[in-house]
Amino acid sequence: MAPVPTTITPLRPTEPASVCSFHSASPENATEVNLLKESIAWPETPSVPPGFSLNDTSDPAHSTFTILPRRGGGSWHVGDQLEVLIKVSDFRGRPRKSGGDLLYARLQNRAVFAGVAGKVFDHRNGSYTAVFSLLWEGDAKVEVSLVHPSEGITVLAKVTQEYPDRAYFLSVFRSGSISETVRCNVCLKGPKEKLCNYTDLHTGEPWFCYKPKKLTYDKRITHSEGRNRVTSRKQRPEENPIRLQSVTKESFNLPVYFPDGANEIVKTKPAGYYYQGAWQALDGTTVRQFNNATARTQCLKGKVVHLYGDSTVRQFFEFLIQTTPGRHVSEMSNIKKFDLKSPGTAGPYLALDYKNNILLTYRCHGTPILYTPMMAVETRHIATELRTVAGGPNTVIVISVWAHFTSFPIEVYIRRLLNIKRAVVELLTRSPDTLVIIRTSNPKGSVLSEIWTSSDWYALQCYKVVKEIFKGVNVQLLDAWEMCVSHHLPHSLHPQPPIIKNMIDVVLSHTCPLGGKQ
Repeated sequence: MAPVPTTITPLRPTEPASVCSFHSASPENATEVNLLKESIAWPETPSVPPGFSLNDTSDPAHSTFTILPRRGGGSWHVGDQLEVLIKVSDFRGRPRKSGGDLLYARLQNRAVFAGVAGKVFDHRNGSYTAVFSLLWEGDAKVEVSLVHPSEGITVLAKVTQEYPDRAYFLSVFRSGSISETVRCNVCLKGPKEKLCNYTDLHTGEPWFCYKPKKLTYDKRITHSEGRNRVTSRKQRPEENPIRLQSVTKESFNLPVYFPDGANEIVKTKPAGYYYQGAWQALDGTTVRQFNNATARTQCLKGKVVHLYGDSTVRQFFEFLIQTTPGRHVSEMSNIKKFDLKSPGTAGPYLALDYKNNILLTYRCHGTPILYTPMMAVETRHIATELRTVAGGPNTVIVISVWAHFTSFPIEVYIRRLLNIKRAVVELLTRSPDTLVIIRTSNPKGSVLSEIWTSSDWYALQCYKVVKEIFKGVNVQLLDAWEMCVSHHLPHSLHPQPPIIKNMIDVVLSHTCPLGGKQ
């Protein structure tokens, strides 16, 4: 008997249609939005009809990969391209005839703490090619992981289409002893006379709350997360059609040698790779190692550093102010947090090093944001904040916006990034020597209960979009996706300290490059 697929259940009846839309784009952005959507288009995936059998979906245990012979024959050398042919079969051992699976590929050598992400090409016939750049001498091991079978992608896409409001938010309205809690979101169903419209006048970013029964528009006090409006009934893991596949297939060791003479030019260039646990960027940046607080302080001396976004950039703030009692003085940060009495996760945060003239700030992005209760007046948009920054050679701005957008249609994320891009371009026009760094999304290895809102497939779409939107803009891209896929540590929304340390090294290497000029 075939397993029963996951049931998607709305928690409340559908409200009447509304004047707003999750998919809307302004006329001036419509063409760009469509081009961006085309650039991230996923291969066609199979339908998932009622009663389908999970035995017909991709199974890593029955799938294989083969390292293809080196082009031109002979031994592998640093600078070569390694090609791996992946053939996917289902649980019955039958070859798949279509593509659309989400696969990760990595080449690594744990002995020298080396790793690099592979680029996976979907041939849309059940086979894939993973291409790796060989970047270190010695052994290399291929790993291929199946994250979601193609049917899982079908379900995830359908969930976004049918439940764009599956993550929702709450606001408390209060006046004197009267308090009311209402639901809020990017768009709400219902006639406009039943909605409070908080759409930002400068950015056009939409935000709505249902009108409270007794209080007025201006009595909104707090913003907080609600809960997921889509639930999955309890079931055995093998009955889950979007199954998280933790099974990894590994190859034998592959010896790699240095070629005679200069290294060959890498044809398919990744963002970088790890060697001896340190990130080596391949975009022309020489990544320096800032191994203690003293080195980091020396780099940041006289700098103003603004961190904007979600908790994945708040990690940078926490890393830079961390102190470890009992450790050597060089490992204890002199950047001290100033208590602004802000909510624990939402901020804003501020830290100072008076002696070295360092100012470090963190501010979360505007709604939608899934944080515990915060003051509604603190839900400011990054684009608006950037227009208040003078900038200059001693100003560093790091932006990371993605983790709270994965449950929404991609148009919502695109609209936000286009607004941020315009503000960044304005900032760089008035102060071209300002350093702006954009941190991408990263894989997070979700558990089933979080899949409906934060699957890696959703995060991958954000990754592709942010790279495309900021292409050609004078910003530095911090490729968190490849930095996590290339590393041997498990994927997490908040990468572990060794990865964060490498990200900080990249940020500081842009701040204090070799040669002394940004």
